Amino acid sequence: MEEKKNILTYAGLQRLEEELHDLKVNKRKEVAEKIKEAREQGDLSENAEYDAAKDEQRDIEARIEELEKILKNAEVVVEDEADTDKINIGCKVGVFDMEYEEEMEFSIVGSTEANSLKGKISNESPVGRALIGARVGDIVNVESPAGAMEYKVLTIERNI
Repeated sequence: MEEKKNILTYAGLQRLEEELHDLKVNKRKEVAEKIKEAREQGDLSENAEYDAAKDEQRDIEARIEELEKILKNAEVVVEDEADTDKINIGCKVGVFDMEYEEEMEFSIVGSTEANSLKGKISNESPVGRALIGARVGDIVNVESPAGAMEYKVLTIERNI
């Protein structure tokens, strides 16, 4: 079975590559040093520092594996080439929430970059799926776990 493509913006790709580099180059060395220091304290059976360092090492290795898998299947969206006639991944979108009568702004990104607190919504989320392909002036209906919502598309621009 083919693995799912991880759609990323160029900025998202860079962030993940930087994190991977930092984990491999810096964090691995730091945790190895912690383990070495804890071992020098003697009895490992009751050594909390050793156990904590080993746990940290396991977490780092798991994150490295996760990042490598994401990057191996990455498909980068070139935001400069994003069509601003209709919404797609890599666009920043201004919408009007018809129910709450307020304007909102989203950046449409791949699922690995999504962060609702920063206004980055996944193309796979209910809102993201509903907005993809819409044009300025369109009203989109979103079915979500929170109920039905309606948004009017106000602006579409490249997410730079």
